Amino acid sequence: MRENTNTEDAGNESVPSGPGRIVLAATPIGNTGDASTRLVELLATADIVAAEDTRRLQRLVQSLGVTVAGRIISYHEHNEAAKTGELLDQVRDGKTLVMVTDAGMPAVSDPGFRLVEGAVSAGLKVTAVPGPSAVLTALALSGLPTDRFCFEGFLPRKAGERAGRLAELDAERRTMVFFEAPHRLEPMLRALRERFGPDRRVAVCRELTKTYEEVLRGSMAELLSWAEDNEVRGEIAVVVAGAPEQAPGTPEDHVAAVNELVGQGVRLKEAVATIAEDVRVSKRELYSAVLAARTGQP
Repeated sequence: MRENTNTEDAGNESVPSGPGRIVLAATPIGNTGDASTRLVELLATADIVAAEDTRRLQRLVQSLGVTVAGRIISYHEHNEAAKTGELLDQVRDGKTLVMVTDAGMPAVSDPGFRLVEGAVSAGLKVTAVPGPSAVLTALALSGLPTDRFCFEGFLPRKAGERAGRLAELDAERRTMVFFEAPHRLEPMLRALRERFGPDRRVAVCRELTKTYEEVLRGSMAELLSWAEDNEVRGEIAVVVAGAPEQAPGTPEDHVAAVNELVGQGVRLKEAVATIAEDVRVSKRELYSAVLAARTGQP
């Protein structure tokens, strides 16, 4: 049975909706004016606030004019394994637990996933207060296609591992969104250029929603040149255009792929259907090409 995460009173977060719950609460990614009314109410009324950085939380609530009445707990990547069980026990006892990270939505490239995973396994209530998102903001501002996209987070720091991850994305047609530290932006863009070519379109989004917000758009070669010539600062999101669609070619170009599947035990008609769908050619023409190749006919 699917868990129902609807609140009893969506307009008033101070009204309890059952025995204990976890609320993933999105925080501003830069401009504190983006904090929602629901976030403010939750911070003021929750029994427990689990924060990635308690100092950042204190600065946030001071800027919002909020007094946190509940218990504040530090919860981050280095202690979440040890503290998750304790927090889940508090929720079982009927407490409302609010999870916040330094910026954006918890569990998305931030602590929170382990807590949600544990809550789901235990059958505890989990809901969210949506809000600012660096991923969606960067995507919307990039000028690149937004109808299909994927979020890849941070690439590996080591060059070999980073190259391997990018090789996996070689044929990715969706727009890709990455995070990167400013001091690693130049080597990242260089690796992207080497893998995807100098002409692939890219946007570097810096300090989103903050005073010095900057979005640079251009080719991979242009943005790499910019990174080489400038001292990059601030929080960075990089948005990369997906791979261009390849021409389907002729049915004869894909006979070998069909034969490879057949060699793995797939029936001929099923192999033809699979390859034809993947490469966007006619099944009938591909089937005829396979038979022609087997009989040696032109």
